Amino acid sequence: MEEKKDNRKTEQLEQHKNQQKDKFITTNQGVRVNDTQNSLTAGERGPTLMEDFMFREKMTHFDHERIPERVVHARGAGAHGYFQVYEPMKAVTKADFLQDPDAKIPVFVRFSTVVGFRGSTDLARDVRGFAVKFYTDEGNYDLVGNNIPVFFIQDAMKFPDLIHAVKPEADNEIPQASTAHDTFWDFISLMPESIHMIMWAMSDRAIPRSYRMMEGFGVHTFRFVNDAGKSTLVKFHWKPLLGVHGVLWDEAQKISGENPDFHRQDLWEAIENGNYPEFELGVQMVAEEDMDRFDFDLLDPTKIIPEELVPVVRIGKMVLNRNPDNFFAETEQIAFHPGNIVPGIDFTNDPLLQGRLFSYLDTQLIRLGGPNFHEIPINRPISSALNNQRDGFMRQEINKGKNHYHPNSIEGGCPFQAKMREGGFTTYTEKIEGRKVRTRSKSFSDFFSQATLFYNSQTPIEKKHMIDAFSFELGKVKRERIRERMVGLLTQVDHELSEKVAARLGMDSPPEPEKPINKGVPADAGAEEFEPVYVEQKIKSSEALSMLKNPVSFIVSRRIAFLCADGVDGNAIRNARENLESQGANVQVIAPHSGMLKTDSGEKIKIDSSFIATSSVLFDAVYIPAGKQSTDELKKNMEAIHFINESYKHCKAIAIEGSAKEVWEKTFPGSMMPDLPQGNDALKKGIFLDSKIEDFIEGVSKHRFWEREVAEMEK
Repeated sequence: MEEKKDNRKTEQLEQHKNQQKDKFITTNQGVRVNDTQNSLTAGERGPTLMEDFMFREKMTHFDHERIPERVVHARGAGAHGYFQVYEPMKAVTKADFLQDPDAKIPVFVRFSTVVGFRGSTDLARDVRGFAVKFYTDEGNYDLVGNNIPVFFIQDAMKFPDLIHAVKPEADNEIPQASTAHDTFWDFISLMPESIHMIMWAMSDRAIPRSYRMMEGFGVHTFRFVNDAGKSTLVKFHWKPLLGVHGVLWDEAQKISGENPDFHRQDLWEAIENGNYPEFELGVQMVAEEDMDRFDFDLLDPTKIIPEELVPVVRIGKMVLNRNPDNFFAETEQIAFHPGNIVPGIDFTNDPLLQGRLFSYLDTQLIRLGGPNFHEIPINRPISSALNNQRDGFMRQEINKGKNHYHPNSIEGGCPFQAKMREGGFTTYTEKIEGRKVRTRSKSFSDFFSQATLFYNSQTPIEKKHMIDAFSFELGKVKRERIRERMVGLLTQVDHELSEKVAARLGMDSPPEPEKPINKGVPADAGAEEFEPVYVEQKIKSSEALSMLKNPVSFIVSRRIAFLCADGVDGNAIRNARENLESQGANVQVIAPHSGMLKTDSGEKIKIDSSFIATSSVLFDAVYIPAGKQSTDELKKNMEAIHFINESYKHCKAIAIEGSAKEVWEKTFPGSMMPDLPQGNDALKKGIFLDSKIEDFIEGVSKHRFWEREVAEMEK
C-alpha cells in the first residue's frame, strides 16, 4: 500500500513539473519578472527607489491580503464532492436536484468550530458547523447547519448576546476556543431555553473523532413544496456512513497540544488516500396539517422531533472526493447563506431562522468586500446569473448593453420574469394573521423536557462523560453565584446529574433553582408569565440520541501505532501490517529514534515517527510485536510506557505479541495490572495477547472498549 502511495505521488510530481516548465513569475499585469529577490536600489548599498514597481506591487498585495475572519465558525476545513438522490422526491418537492437518481450534483462542504478564532484548535469542546452548498441547475442551494440538531436560543434577537457571552471575555480576551468561563455560564444560567443545547454540548458530540464521523442537522424546520403547491414540513439530517464517534476530553486536550489541525488533517488525508467521506441525507417529514399534533412547537429551534415519532428517511448520498486547490480562495471565501434556496424548498416562521436570513447576507458584505461576493468562483452558481444588478466593489461580470432595469422595452423586455412552470421561484402562500408584538409564543416555554429526554437516552458511560464535562466547565467559573444558579437549573433536568455535579463542585446538595427561572423577559411583563411549563414526554428515551447505542464498526482509515525498537520480530511486523493495510488501516511504525528500524533478521524498515514526536492520542489502536531486543529496549523507554498506559486509559484496542508481554507488565506493575483476557473476553476488553490478527482487526473496528471505564466506575 505504501509503495502504491509513493508511486502515485511521484507520478503527480512529474505531471506537475511538466505542466509548470514553461511558466514564469510575472507581475499582476503579466510582465515576466527576472529578479524577485532584490529591491531596486541606487547602487549596491544605496537606498531603495520608489520607482521599483515590482516591489510596490508585491508589498502592497501582501499588506492587503488578509480579510476579516468569520465572527463565528472562523476555523474550518472544506471539501468538494457530489450528491445523488436515491429516488425522485416529486411527491413532496419540486426541487430539481432531488429528482434524478443518475444526476451527480456538485457540492462544497465546510466543517468548522464555532467559538474559536482561525488560529485555535480543532479539538475544542464546541458545536461544529456542517454547511453544504449544492450547485444545482436551478441555482445554488445552501443547507447551513451544525452537528447538533438544536440551538442555544429561540429568537435571533439574542444571537449577539450569546456570541458576546461565549467568546473570550472582553477585558483580557481569555479564554480562547472555550466555554469554560464566567460570562458564558452567566448567560446560560439566566436563559433556561439553552438547557437542551447545553446537554448536547456537554456530551461527547461536542468533541468528535473526525469531521467524517459526525452527524449534521439543518436545525430548523423547513418546507418542501411540490408542483401542486402543497407544503410538507421537513427536518434535514446528515448521517455519516462511518457512524458517529467521539474522543475523550482528556484526549481532546492533549490532541490540541500535539496537533491542533487534527480534524483538518484527517479530512485532507482521507480524501487524498481515496477514503472518501460519505454521508446520507435524511429527512423527517410532517404534513402541514399535522404541525400542531406534537407536545412541542416545530418552530422552536431548541427542540427535536424524536425519531420514534417521525423516522428519518434517507433520500440520497453525498460523497466528498476532492480537496480544495487553494484554502483561501475556496474554503475561506465560500459564502453560505440559509436564504439561498431553490424552487421546492421554503422557510417556516422559526424566529431564529428568520433572523439568520438577514445576518448571513449582512456579514458577507464586510467580510468579502461588498455585494459582489457571489461572483467569487467558489460562490458562483453553475446556472447563469442574469439580473439588473450592476457595479459595486469587486464587480467581475462585464455587462453589455444599455438596459439594467425592469420592466423595459429597449431589450424587448429581456431578461424576463419566469413563470412557475418555467422554474420561477414562488414563495409558499401561508396565511398570516396577528398584531405586531414583541413576545414569545407560550408553546416555546417548555425548556426542560427534551433536555431530560436527551440525558435519559444516554448510556452510563455517556452520562459519566457529561457529568465530567459539567464539572470541568463549571469548575472554571470563578463566581460561586453563577455555579449555584446553573446547578439549580440542572435539578430541573435530572436529580442524579445535578447531585453529582454539585458534589464535584463542593456543594452540600443541589440548590433549588433561582426564581424566577427565566430572566429573559420583557421589562414590562411579569416574570411569572414567562416561567417554564413542564410537558410530560411521550418518549422517555430515544436510542437515536446515544452515540454508543448506534455503533458502526469499521477499520478503513483507522490509525494503528506499531511500537517497536531495533531487534523487533520482522515477520510479526510484516504479517500484521499486511493484514491491517489490506483492510484499509493506516499503520505507522513508532520507535525510540527516527530513521530506519533494524529487525531481528537485519532487515531495515522505515520509522514513521519517534516517540518524542508523536503521541498515543493521535492513534486509534496499538500493536506491540515480539522480539526480545525490541521489548528490552521498550521496557526502559518511558515514552513507550506512557504511550501504552494512555492508550489503555482511553479504552483503545491493544495487541501484545510474545515477549512484548514484558513491556505490558512494566507498564502496569503489581496490583495495578489489568487482567489479561483470553479468547472471547479479549473482544470485550480490547486487550489481545497472542491473539489471531483477525481478532485484533475486529477489535480495532469496534472503536473503543468502554468496559474499562465501567470497571473503574464500579470500583
